[in-house]
Amino acid sequence: MANPKTKTLNKKSKRLSDKNPASKLSTKIYLKRYWQLYAMLLLPMIYLFVFKYAPMVYIQIAFKKFMLNMSVWDMPLAKNNGMEFFIKAFKSKDFLLALRNTLRLNLLDLIVGFPAPIIFALLLNEINLAKFKKVVQTITYMPHFLSWVIIASLTLQLFAPTDGLVNMAISKIGGEPIPFLNDETHWIATYVGVGIWQSFGWNSIVYLAAIAGINQELYEAAAIDGAGRFRRMWSITLPCIRPTIVVLLIMNLGYILGGGFDRPFAMSNNLVLHVSEVIATYVYKAGIKGLQFSLTTAIGLFQSVVGVFFLLLANWISRKLGERGIW
Repeated sequence: MANPKTKTLNKKSKRLSDKNPASKLSTKIYLKRYWQLYAMLLLPMIYLFVFKYAPMVYIQIAFKKFMLNMSVWDMPLAKNNGMEFFIKAFKSKDFLLALRNTLRLNLLDLIVGFPAPIIFALLLNEINLAKFKKVVQTITYMPHFLSWVIIASLTLQLFAPTDGLVNMAISKIGGEPIPFLNDETHWIATYVGVGIWQSFGWNSIVYLAAIAGINQELYEAAAIDGAGRFRRMWSITLPCIRPTIVVLLIMNLGYILGGGFDRPFAMSNNLVLHVSEVIATYVYKAGIKGLQFSLTTAIGLFQSVVGVFFLLLANWISRKLGERGIW
């Protein structure tokens, strides 16, 4: 027998659903009313399918012997149950060197470069002169729109060992020229510094937007209580933008084995190749120049798997610490 209480609840829920006009909308009426929203999603979905998901078919090249005259489905399986090229990669000294350099440069970018836009956004937020703030923002955003070829040329003109502007100025005041681009340690410092200069202004936009959304009454209450600018920055601004910081940190950790090709390739030279060779440049040399497509596909797959692992790990840790995370 049906429970009378259950019957009563069902009747009440039916009455509420009858009162709610949205529940009466059929799928056709809903799509007819909101089809513009789904139409706007159509182009991005096509882009994702064509350029992101469809090429995943060729991931299997990592487990097969690549043959130019054969379909990817017909290529023979590599040795060791398809793991031949993964084993070959981890036995290669060149790949292990590129792996070490990628980790080192990306970790330095993360440790030194990640806080830079946060600090800049905090300082810029404290400026009261609106015109000056706009000028500073425009100047700091501009390097983001320069290609790494142009930035590498500017770096060479500024930091060249003999005729670079910086070393010429140092020589004029009686100092010794600094081998910014010739010495391995100095090259790493220059590489990281130029990367921060190129990106910190643009990356600060997200933090400035998050700061703009903070309730101004919090600052007013803190000022009444006698809190200075630094205390308000530390106790109000930073805690309020912490979710944004965590999300961007998680996303950056996903690229710990990634990184672009342009920057290391443009800034590298033969004198510092031991520290400047990263996975992206190694894949270019071994895959495109050396025609080792199966090997470089295996390396790319390894990069992606490690990147996803770091992304999931960072998201899990953030949720354990009470933050929202990405999902």
